[in-house]
Amino acid sequence: MGLLSSSSIRRRIVAGVFASAAAALSGCYVAPIQPAPVVVHAPAAASPVAPAPVTLSARLYPANDQASALGVVYAVVTNDLHGRGTFQATIQGESFAGEATRKAGSSREGLASGAGTRGGYLSCQYSMNSPSMGTGSCRLSSGAVFTMHVGG
Repeated sequence: MGLLSSSSIRRRIVAGVFASAAAALSGCYVAPIQPAPVVVHAPAAASPVAPAPVTLSARLYPANDQASALGVVYAVVTNDLHGRGTFQATIQGESFAGEATRKAGSSREGLASGAGTRGGYLSCQYSMNSPSMGTGSCRLSSGAVFTMHVGG
């Protein structure tokens, strides 16, 4: 057998160390002392959806001579479902816009008022028989009086 050089011996020693380390580590694995907790995610709670505003038609029928000259008036009431809403009507080319609110302590009775684009105003009182139907009366600044029917 021949003599090995010192560099050859060093290579064999280094290779042996690496082979021993690889052999020693090949059978190892890391195991936790306690198993990891199982996390169950609850489904996200659905955020409540706010109800959409409800738009109702209203018809104002003449109730005196001044209103008879104006004829039937069509209006729109939008209820935000929180005791308030908007009120819109057009009478002889004048647009009226304003608010509709429930009277304090009442879930049925309310007031609707609108200011006109030509300086007039319209004031109404109403009572709801159901969430979508009601009756009332309206007075125009000119003295015209109307009977109001909401919904239907």
